[in-house]
Amino acid sequence: MLSMAGKSVRKWWALFALPTFAAFVIGFLVPFVMSIILSFCHFATVTDAKFIGIHNYAAALRDPEFWHALAFTVAFTVVTTLIINILGFAVAYLLTTNIRGANIFRSVFFMPNLIGGIILGYIWMLLLNGILAHWGRSITYSGVYGFWGLVILYCWQQIGYMMIIYISGLQSLPGDVIEAAQVDGANGRQTLFHVTIPLMMPSITVCTFLTVTNGFKLFDQNLALTNGAPSNSSEMLALNIYRTFYGRPGFEGVGQAKAVIFFVIVAAIAIIQNRLTTSKEVTA
Repeated sequence: MLSMAGKSVRKWWALFALPTFAAFVIGFLVPFVMSIILSFCHFATVTDAKFIGIHNYAAALRDPEFWHALAFTVAFTVVTTLIINILGFAVAYLLTTNIRGANIFRSVFFMPNLIGGIILGYIWMLLLNGILAHWGRSITYSGVYGFWGLVILYCWQQIGYMMIIYISGLQSLPGDVIEAAQVDGANGRQTLFHVTIPLMMPSITVCTFLTVTNGFKLFDQNLALTNGAPSNSSEMLALNIYRTFYGRPGFEGVGQAKAVIFFVIVAAIAIIQNRLTTSKEVTA
């Protein structure tokens, strides 16, 4: 009787899982495999692809703009990951204390994450250009201006989102461990750094993973805020790939090769980061 019931459950499970699996195969797996194949081809459309070996990868690696975009993206990701996670945790820590209006502040900090990246880019372009106009500058005056403009925009958008994850982690901490530390004479700073933060490592792992991967993949804000100006000096890797693929006729294969390299880099960094932070996790 139980065996028949188990078979029935498995049958219905397979039936309900099939649409999701089909969507995964059609929407992700097939395009991913095709993108790898096309990175070894010269093509204008998928139907006229001709295999040319690793020439696309060689051309991608010889492109100085690709390496500049990669260095720009790495620097941006490192800076924003540190700022977002430190400030996100600090705001979450503050808002889990008994202060008036904590729920209102949570909503206010989270709201920027609800705005689309293109809209945010144009809003911050107007704001930053208005401020810089006092010194006769604009956000596209140099790559340095574009870099810090993107940092401000992205941090303003993401801090509230990471704050929510950190608040959830802080609220799930075992109260008896915190109380035991206080009974043993630990002050607020010692409790924070030696008890709270080690127990928060699962949340830190998630937030760090999200900020690292999202920082590398940033596209729409970069397009709207600076569009890579001046002279592509503020161009991030995703925008560089887009311009290579769509803006340079005959370079579609090179753009696809850059996309595959981009995937490998992001996947490798995400795996390393995840293992490093996971190894620091402790249990109460």
